[in-house]
Order: sequence, then C-alpha cells, then structure tokens
Amino acid sequence: MISVSPDEVEFSAIRAQGAGGQNVNKVSSAVHLRFDIRASSLPAPVKARLLALPDQRITGHGVVVIKAQTSRSQDANRAEALQRLNDLVASVAVPPKARKPTKPTFASKQRRLEGKSQRSAIKAGRGKVGE
Repeated sequence: MISVSPDEVEFSAIRAQGAGGQNVNKVSSAVHLRFDIRASSLPAPVKARLLALPDQRITGHGVVVIKAQTSRSQDANRAEALQRLNDLVASVAVPPKARKPTKPTFASKQRRLEGKSQRSAIKAGRGKVGE
C-alpha cells in the first residue's frame, strides 16, 4: 500500500471555525495540510490518477489542501489530516480495470426485434376503423 511520507507534507496551524467558546478564539488547533503532488515521491501513474481526480481539495497547481479541525488537539488534527491524505492516495493507488467492449448476443437482438414488432402491431391497431 502506498502512503505519503510526513516529510513531503507541509502543516500550518490555524484557528478553527465554529462553536467552541474561548478555546476557539485563543488556540490555533485546526491544521491545514498541503501536499504538492508533482514534487512528491509517488510513482508517476499514481500522480497522474491523483491529478485527474475531480476533487475540490486538489488545486489547479496540483497541491492537495486538507483542513482538519474536528479535535481540540493540534496533534490529533494533524494525524487526521495525514490519514485523510493517505486515504485519498490509496483510492487511486490501484489502477482501474480496463473495460472490454462486448457485443450483444444473437438471441438478445432477436428478443429486441420481436418486442419492436409486437409494439408496432399494437400501435397499428389504434388507427381509425375503416369500412
């Protein structure tokens, strides 16, 4: 399993948002994690899949920004942010299976055409009644 080294990650402490009273106003316990995908030591295919993700946490410059503020402890928030980054990398670590195009079977084509002809007969019988 591929995981990100803490040496490649940049942490910055910020003040958390929301309720929490005086603790929120005084202590910078929330953490911003920044991880530059292009400058990392990840394998090239993993980097490409990570950059191709439609994730709002990945900037246009290829930097992952994760904000963790659930805990009152900065260390716990730092660990949570690193865990979320590792989960993101693990989600693209395994390449997707290549799709093999298939053709419809002869029997499925026959069933489809039979259903079309039945529907056609039903609709043909809805016209005006002639003498």
